Amino acid sequence: MEGFNLFNKIGRNNMMHICEILDMKYVNKGEVIEFISENKEKVYFLKNGTVKIVNRDSDIAKYIVNKGNIFGELVLYDQEAANEQQAVALDDCVICSIEANQMTDLMNQHESLKNEIFKVYGLRIKKLERRLQDLLYKDSGTRIKEFILDYILDFGKSNNDRIIAKNLLSHKDIAHLTNTSRQTVSNAMSTLRKNKIIDYNSQYISINKK
Repeated sequence: MEGFNLFNKIGRNNMMHICEILDMKYVNKGEVIEFISENKEKVYFLKNGTVKIVNRDSDIAKYIVNKGNIFGELVLYDQEAANEQQAVALDDCVICSIEANQMTDLMNQHESLKNEIFKVYGLRIKKLERRLQDLLYKDSGTRIKEFILDYILDFGKSNNDRIIAKNLLSHKDIAHLTNTSRQTVSNAMSTLRKNKIIDYNSQYISINKK
């Protein structure tokens, strides 16, 4: 769990104890990860890979999670809302899970852990609020451009003079995440590539380093 910033302040011995109660699982690309499984509420840690959080009924993407982050934490704060969501693996993943009641016990034992998880939860709410604000004050092209650039910076790696990320999101996903249409996303991305702001193919998407 050393790759997870959530546990930086709880000490190595406590971290080792947490590792003992976590269940690790390999998840294939496209596989669904339920937050409530076998009548048990679970919180997940993404050790490797990328997942998207979607609405269970509409399949609309809400946000993206990359390795080293927690997801499913909504079960700790709003079980009804958590039951409306699920995760989908965007590539092959390694996940660790813990039952929600065990996670709550750990949070009560370690104030720093409770604060870090609440911070993650709060930041995700702020991102959703920002998307609503952007819908009011920014046009569709600007929303798509800013989302794509943020995605590459958050999920990409430096390679010579470029930052390159896996091209894991469909145009439909990007449309959901920017409150636009799939055709608008397609047109905007073509324009961004024509203007040499981004480059992409079926596997990767990249920008020049500034």
